[in-house]
Amino acid sequence: MKSYISRAMKIQKRIEEMASCSDDENVLSRVFGTKSFIDCNQKIAAWMSGSGLQTQIDNIGNVRGKLMSNNPNARTLVIGSHYDSVINAGRYDGPLGILAGMDIAEQIIGQKKQLPFHLEIIAFSEEEGVRFSTAYMGSRAVAGNFDPHILAYKDESGIAVSTVLETMKCQSALISEDCIPEKEWLAYLEIHIEQGPVLYEKNIPVGIVSAISGQRRVEILFSGEAGHAGTVPMNMRKDALAAAAHFIVGVEEYASHERRNVVATVGKIVVPNAAGNVIAGNVFCTLDLRSPDQARLAKAYEALNILCEEICRKRNIYFEWKLVMETEPVICDESLKSLLSHSIKRKNIESVSLVSGAGHDAVIISKVAPVVMLFVKCFKGISHNPLENVEIEDIAAAIEVTDDFINRLASQYSK
Repeated sequence: MKSYISRAMKIQKRIEEMASCSDDENVLSRVFGTKSFIDCNQKIAAWMSGSGLQTQIDNIGNVRGKLMSNNPNARTLVIGSHYDSVINAGRYDGPLGILAGMDIAEQIIGQKKQLPFHLEIIAFSEEEGVRFSTAYMGSRAVAGNFDPHILAYKDESGIAVSTVLETMKCQSALISEDCIPEKEWLAYLEIHIEQGPVLYEKNIPVGIVSAISGQRRVEILFSGEAGHAGTVPMNMRKDALAAAAHFIVGVEEYASHERRNVVATVGKIVVPNAAGNVIAGNVFCTLDLRSPDQARLAKAYEALNILCEEICRKRNIYFEWKLVMETEPVICDESLKSLLSHSIKRKNIESVSLVSGAGHDAVIISKVAPVVMLFVKCFKGISHNPLENVEIEDIAAAIEVTDDFINRLASQYSK
């Protein structure tokens, strides 16, 4: 265990170094395409190259390091996670999975071990969907289902994805050439903090993800009529902010209903030209819907769209409803979960299965390859928050379990 603690400490040190790459010197924020984002991908690329991996930065900004098998016709096992972040983020969401994968590869290279499959470590460039309100750009490119219409998406400053890629010296026309063809995939493994309290409450270092919730993201624009706060009678107002507020409360009430099995969040609201003495003419907000049940997710989406329509009709407000992202629930691969469970039990750890309410790059990769995820215990399950924290001992447990999993997988494909 001593050697695993040492390896975990190296991972922790690199996590701190990645955290220094931030758009804001006071909090950790690293969104797609910024200077700190580019500094971070250069740092990751240097680590990968220094460890002996064949390293490249592809045309969507993914940093990729490959360890080739002696068998040129071998398929590829990918270990990956993302290096972008939310605003005011924690240090472990994404980077832990990248650096744990790099550590695994470094050990294999150091031991001069031959694998019956290629091993590729991928630091996905964009998963959170913060800057352009659409997530998983990095994994979509690798899976071969990147939508070129995304290149025209613009951020709040009016800068398009295509322009950001030019700044990064990426060639957007070649994104489709960076994918791993479906027939060349062996499997995908993602190591990630749990982002929930189950492992923390049970004091179990790692757990297996059984399924990942589906998700729909919506952008909504409420358009009323701006007016003077002191002169427009209450019964004659077309207050876009009041309509949005009514909708937000309705979203919470709908999702809170017993046995809905849905979570719903209005996480962003913008009031253009806001002033204390002006009735809001326009309001923009986002809606995030998630459920492990596809039918319930679809039902919630329809119900909330109808709710928005009813509120706006009663208040004489025009609204625009735009679906910007949709993913279906994912069931992780049974055979890979079984192998991972054996590795966990071999380390005298209780094998726990968890459903992930958070989305992950594994959602996108599941369309082309079998996927499995290993969750790592984090402090109180806190995530997307500076209080994110993982103990060295739990990082050590995660890489020890992963080492055993890789050996089991190699043994299985050597037969």
